[in-house]
Amino acid sequence: MGVAEQAEDIVAEFAFFDDWEDRYQHLIDLGRRLPALDDDYKTEENRLRGCQSVVHFAAEYDAPHMTFYAGSDAAIVQGLIAVMMRVYSGQTPEDIIATPPDFLHEIGLDEHLSPTRKNGLASMVTAIMTSAQNAAKG
Repeated sequence: MGVAEQAEDIVAEFAFFDDWEDRYQHLIDLGRRLPALDDDYKTEENRLRGCQSVVHFAAEYDAPHMTFYAGSDAAIVQGLIAVMMRVYSGQTPEDIIATPPDFLHEIGLDEHLSPTRKNGLASMVTAIMTSAQNAAKG
């Protein structure tokens, strides 16, 4: 499934829930299902700045696909990571670059996250897009 289709799936999945308490719970559940981040990635070099919680992020490019690895010590942030990984990991750099994270607005995350979580999410989006741009340049 491509980036746009993954994003559409996420939007449809979150639309199923009527209120934000249920959406937050779903986000937490998605984070719990994400495999634990390997300790090899938990380095200071891989730590994302701008996040209130500890978030480690790494990207690998094995043409033609990007693979992203990330993890957090906070449940909601881990859920945000799960959403971002589901949409972007395993995709080509070109598809990632061509698909901005508009789905985050569509599901209302930008309205319902604290300012520090929004900053952390923005840091992750920047890391994903920058990694994809670097891979596309070769």
